[in-house]
Formats: sequence, structure tokens, C-alpha cells
Amino acid sequence: MYRAMLDALGPQGWWPGRTRFEVIVGAVLTQNTSWANVAKAIERLRRARVLTPKALTALPQDRLAQLIRSSGYYNVKAGRVKRFLGFLRGRYGLNLSRLFARQSSSLRTELLAVPGIGPETADSILLYAGGVPIFVVDAYTRRILSRHGLIAADATYDTTQALFMGALPPNAPRYNEYHALLVAVGKTYCRPVPRCSACPLRRDLERHCPTTARRFLALSP
Repeated sequence: MYRAMLDALGPQGWWPGRTRFEVIVGAVLTQNTSWANVAKAIERLRRARVLTPKALTALPQDRLAQLIRSSGYYNVKAGRVKRFLGFLRGRYGLNLSRLFARQSSSLRTELLAVPGIGPETADSILLYAGGVPIFVVDAYTRRILSRHGLIAADATYDTTQALFMGALPPNAPRYNEYHALLVAVGKTYCRPVPRCSACPLRRDLERHCPTTARRFLALSP
């Protein structure tokens, strides 16, 4: 699957952040919205010169909410960013090097304890900002694997993540690219109404789940 996607789509260049802190903020803001909307919010923060832990900590929450308005649910997300910053300041003195020097399993537990940070956001922070080899799972990943008969339709985050991490050696760049490719396929081809006929994973689907392949190809525009 990885080779088929990479050959068809090429490297995705993900995550598009200039600094580790930008990646973290983006991971929080991208919940329940598209990256295009997050990119607009990140650019506004950058233009306001507040895209550092210290500057964003000092920024009033209502002002932060206005700057990230394009990301949707901006009041909720401003609160989440502020709670992360409170955690970063209280435990690590706003120092990202100290944060990522923490043992990864312990750090993941700490991140999940911050209100508003779930497994996908925590793992995105660890992988994309910290270079920790942990596989990020999202709705696109679960949809693709379910349709290919690799997981149950109601498989949990942990079950799906374990499938990848049990089959692949720990390699942060590979996990990064693999997840980005799955997102690209999910957004373009493996949609609620699938576009199987042009999908780079069509042959894999036909090989492993021929009945499902016939059903989805019949739906495919």
C-alpha cells in the first residue's frame, strides 16, 4: 500500500510548519477542519508575531481566538492552545527541547491529560514536532483500512495504530510519509462516495476484498 501510494502521489512534504511550535499549534487547530483553514490561522499568528511559546502565552485568549478564527470553533481551540501552553510552562518552562527530552511514552500520557488533546493530536505532536516514531491515525486511515478489510468498521484508535506499529519497524520519517499519503488518498479518492476507479490502492482492494471492490466501483463516479 505504501509503495503504491508513494509511486502514484509522490512525497507529501508533511507537516508544513516552519518550527516545531508551529507544528504543535497546527496540530491543535486542525481538529475538525481542513488544513487550508488552519494555514490561514497560522499565517495570521505569524504576521502578528506571536507564534512563539512566550508570545502566545502572553496573548489574551480573546485576541488569540480572533486570530485563529478561520480554523473554526475558534473560542474552543483558543482555550485548548492556552491549556497546552499552561502545561508547557508549568512543567517545562515553555522549553520545547526539555519537553521532547522526556521519555516518549510518559510524554504521551502527559499530553493526553491536557484537556482538549486526544490521541490523534498527541501523536501528531510527538511524530511531527518531536520526531518520535509513533503512527498517527485519523478518520481517513480508519476508512481506508476498513474498506480494505484490514480492520473492523468500528476499530478503535489504539487497535488501528497497533496494526501499523506491529507490522512496521519504528521509523519516524516513514510513519510521517505513510500517514500523509493515507490522508491524500482519503481526501481525493476514498471519500464517503468513493472514487475507486482512479485510486492508487484499487488493485490492493481488488486483491484483498474483491466483493467490497465491486460494490465501491459501482458507486465510483
